[in-house]
Amino acid sequence: MSWLLFLDESGHDHTTMPYEVRGGIALHAGELWPFVQGVQRLELAAFGATLHQFRIEIKGCKLLDKDRFKWAAQKPKMSDEERCKNCRSFLNKGLEKKPPTIDEFTAYGQACIEMAHGVFQLLRDHKAKLFAAAIPKDVVRPTTYEAEEFLRKDQVFLLERFFCFLESEKQHGLLVMDEIEKTSDRRFVRRLESYFSKTQTGRHRSVWIVPTPFFVSSDMTYPVQAADLAIYCVNWGFRLAGRMNACIREEIASEFRPWLDQLQFRGDTCKNGSVYPIYGIVYVPDPYTAR
Repeated sequence: MSWLLFLDESGHDHTTMPYEVRGGIALHAGELWPFVQGVQRLELAAFGATLHQFRIEIKGCKLLDKDRFKWAAQKPKMSDEERCKNCRSFLNKGLEKKPPTIDEFTAYGQACIEMAHGVFQLLRDHKAKLFAAAIPKDVVRPTTYEAEEFLRKDQVFLLERFFCFLESEKQHGLLVMDEIEKTSDRRFVRRLESYFSKTQTGRHRSVWIVPTPFFVSSDMTYPVQAADLAIYCVNWGFRLAGRMNACIREEIASEFRPWLDQLQFRGDTCKNGSVYPIYGIVYVPDPYTAR
């Protein structure tokens, strides 16, 4: 059996997000279908409907936007029945272009936050592992051959951590990526395959990581949506002391940082004859320069 690392990106438009983050969650193949079924049940329990019916994905920016917290706090916590009833009305009015009531706004905000907590709990229950690599959002790619043709350091470090995990488990891993735009996807695959075939480290890591990624549509793939939620929370709520100084959103840090700490991979790696601890979340301030 294998592990599947579902990958997504956060902050790559370099506008509102504090960092550029690539990462996701790894699920064992044996846990994949139970996890998907759990998300489907959770969705119905939180909203009283499946969101894809209303052309909505379970994404971090959809569930944990600042407005969702404001809406949720407008009134006391609703009962499950009341929340689901008002959520369905909220979603239908969205399709009909009608303004929701305050109860409907409140219900939807509470459902979004409950859904986010539920997804993290499912990830924990199904033994998922979190991997993410963050870089400053204002990094500019140099106009060099190396920058165009080689993987960035943060991407290499992300693969390093996934490899260390797979090596400890003695199982193979597959990369499953959100399909974005074919030209950029092909460019990334070219860099990835060059890394695994033309570098000594990459060839070594291909023992456990299958070098060819699979691309899926996120709106039809719950684990990719869960990955999006996780790295959104990394972007806004996870900071390495003394290294990551960008602003945070306190509501995300207080409610979801503990989940990130639980889920991130922890292991050991051997370098130059010494053993060092290694973590699933890494910050790389200089992704294009050697150090």
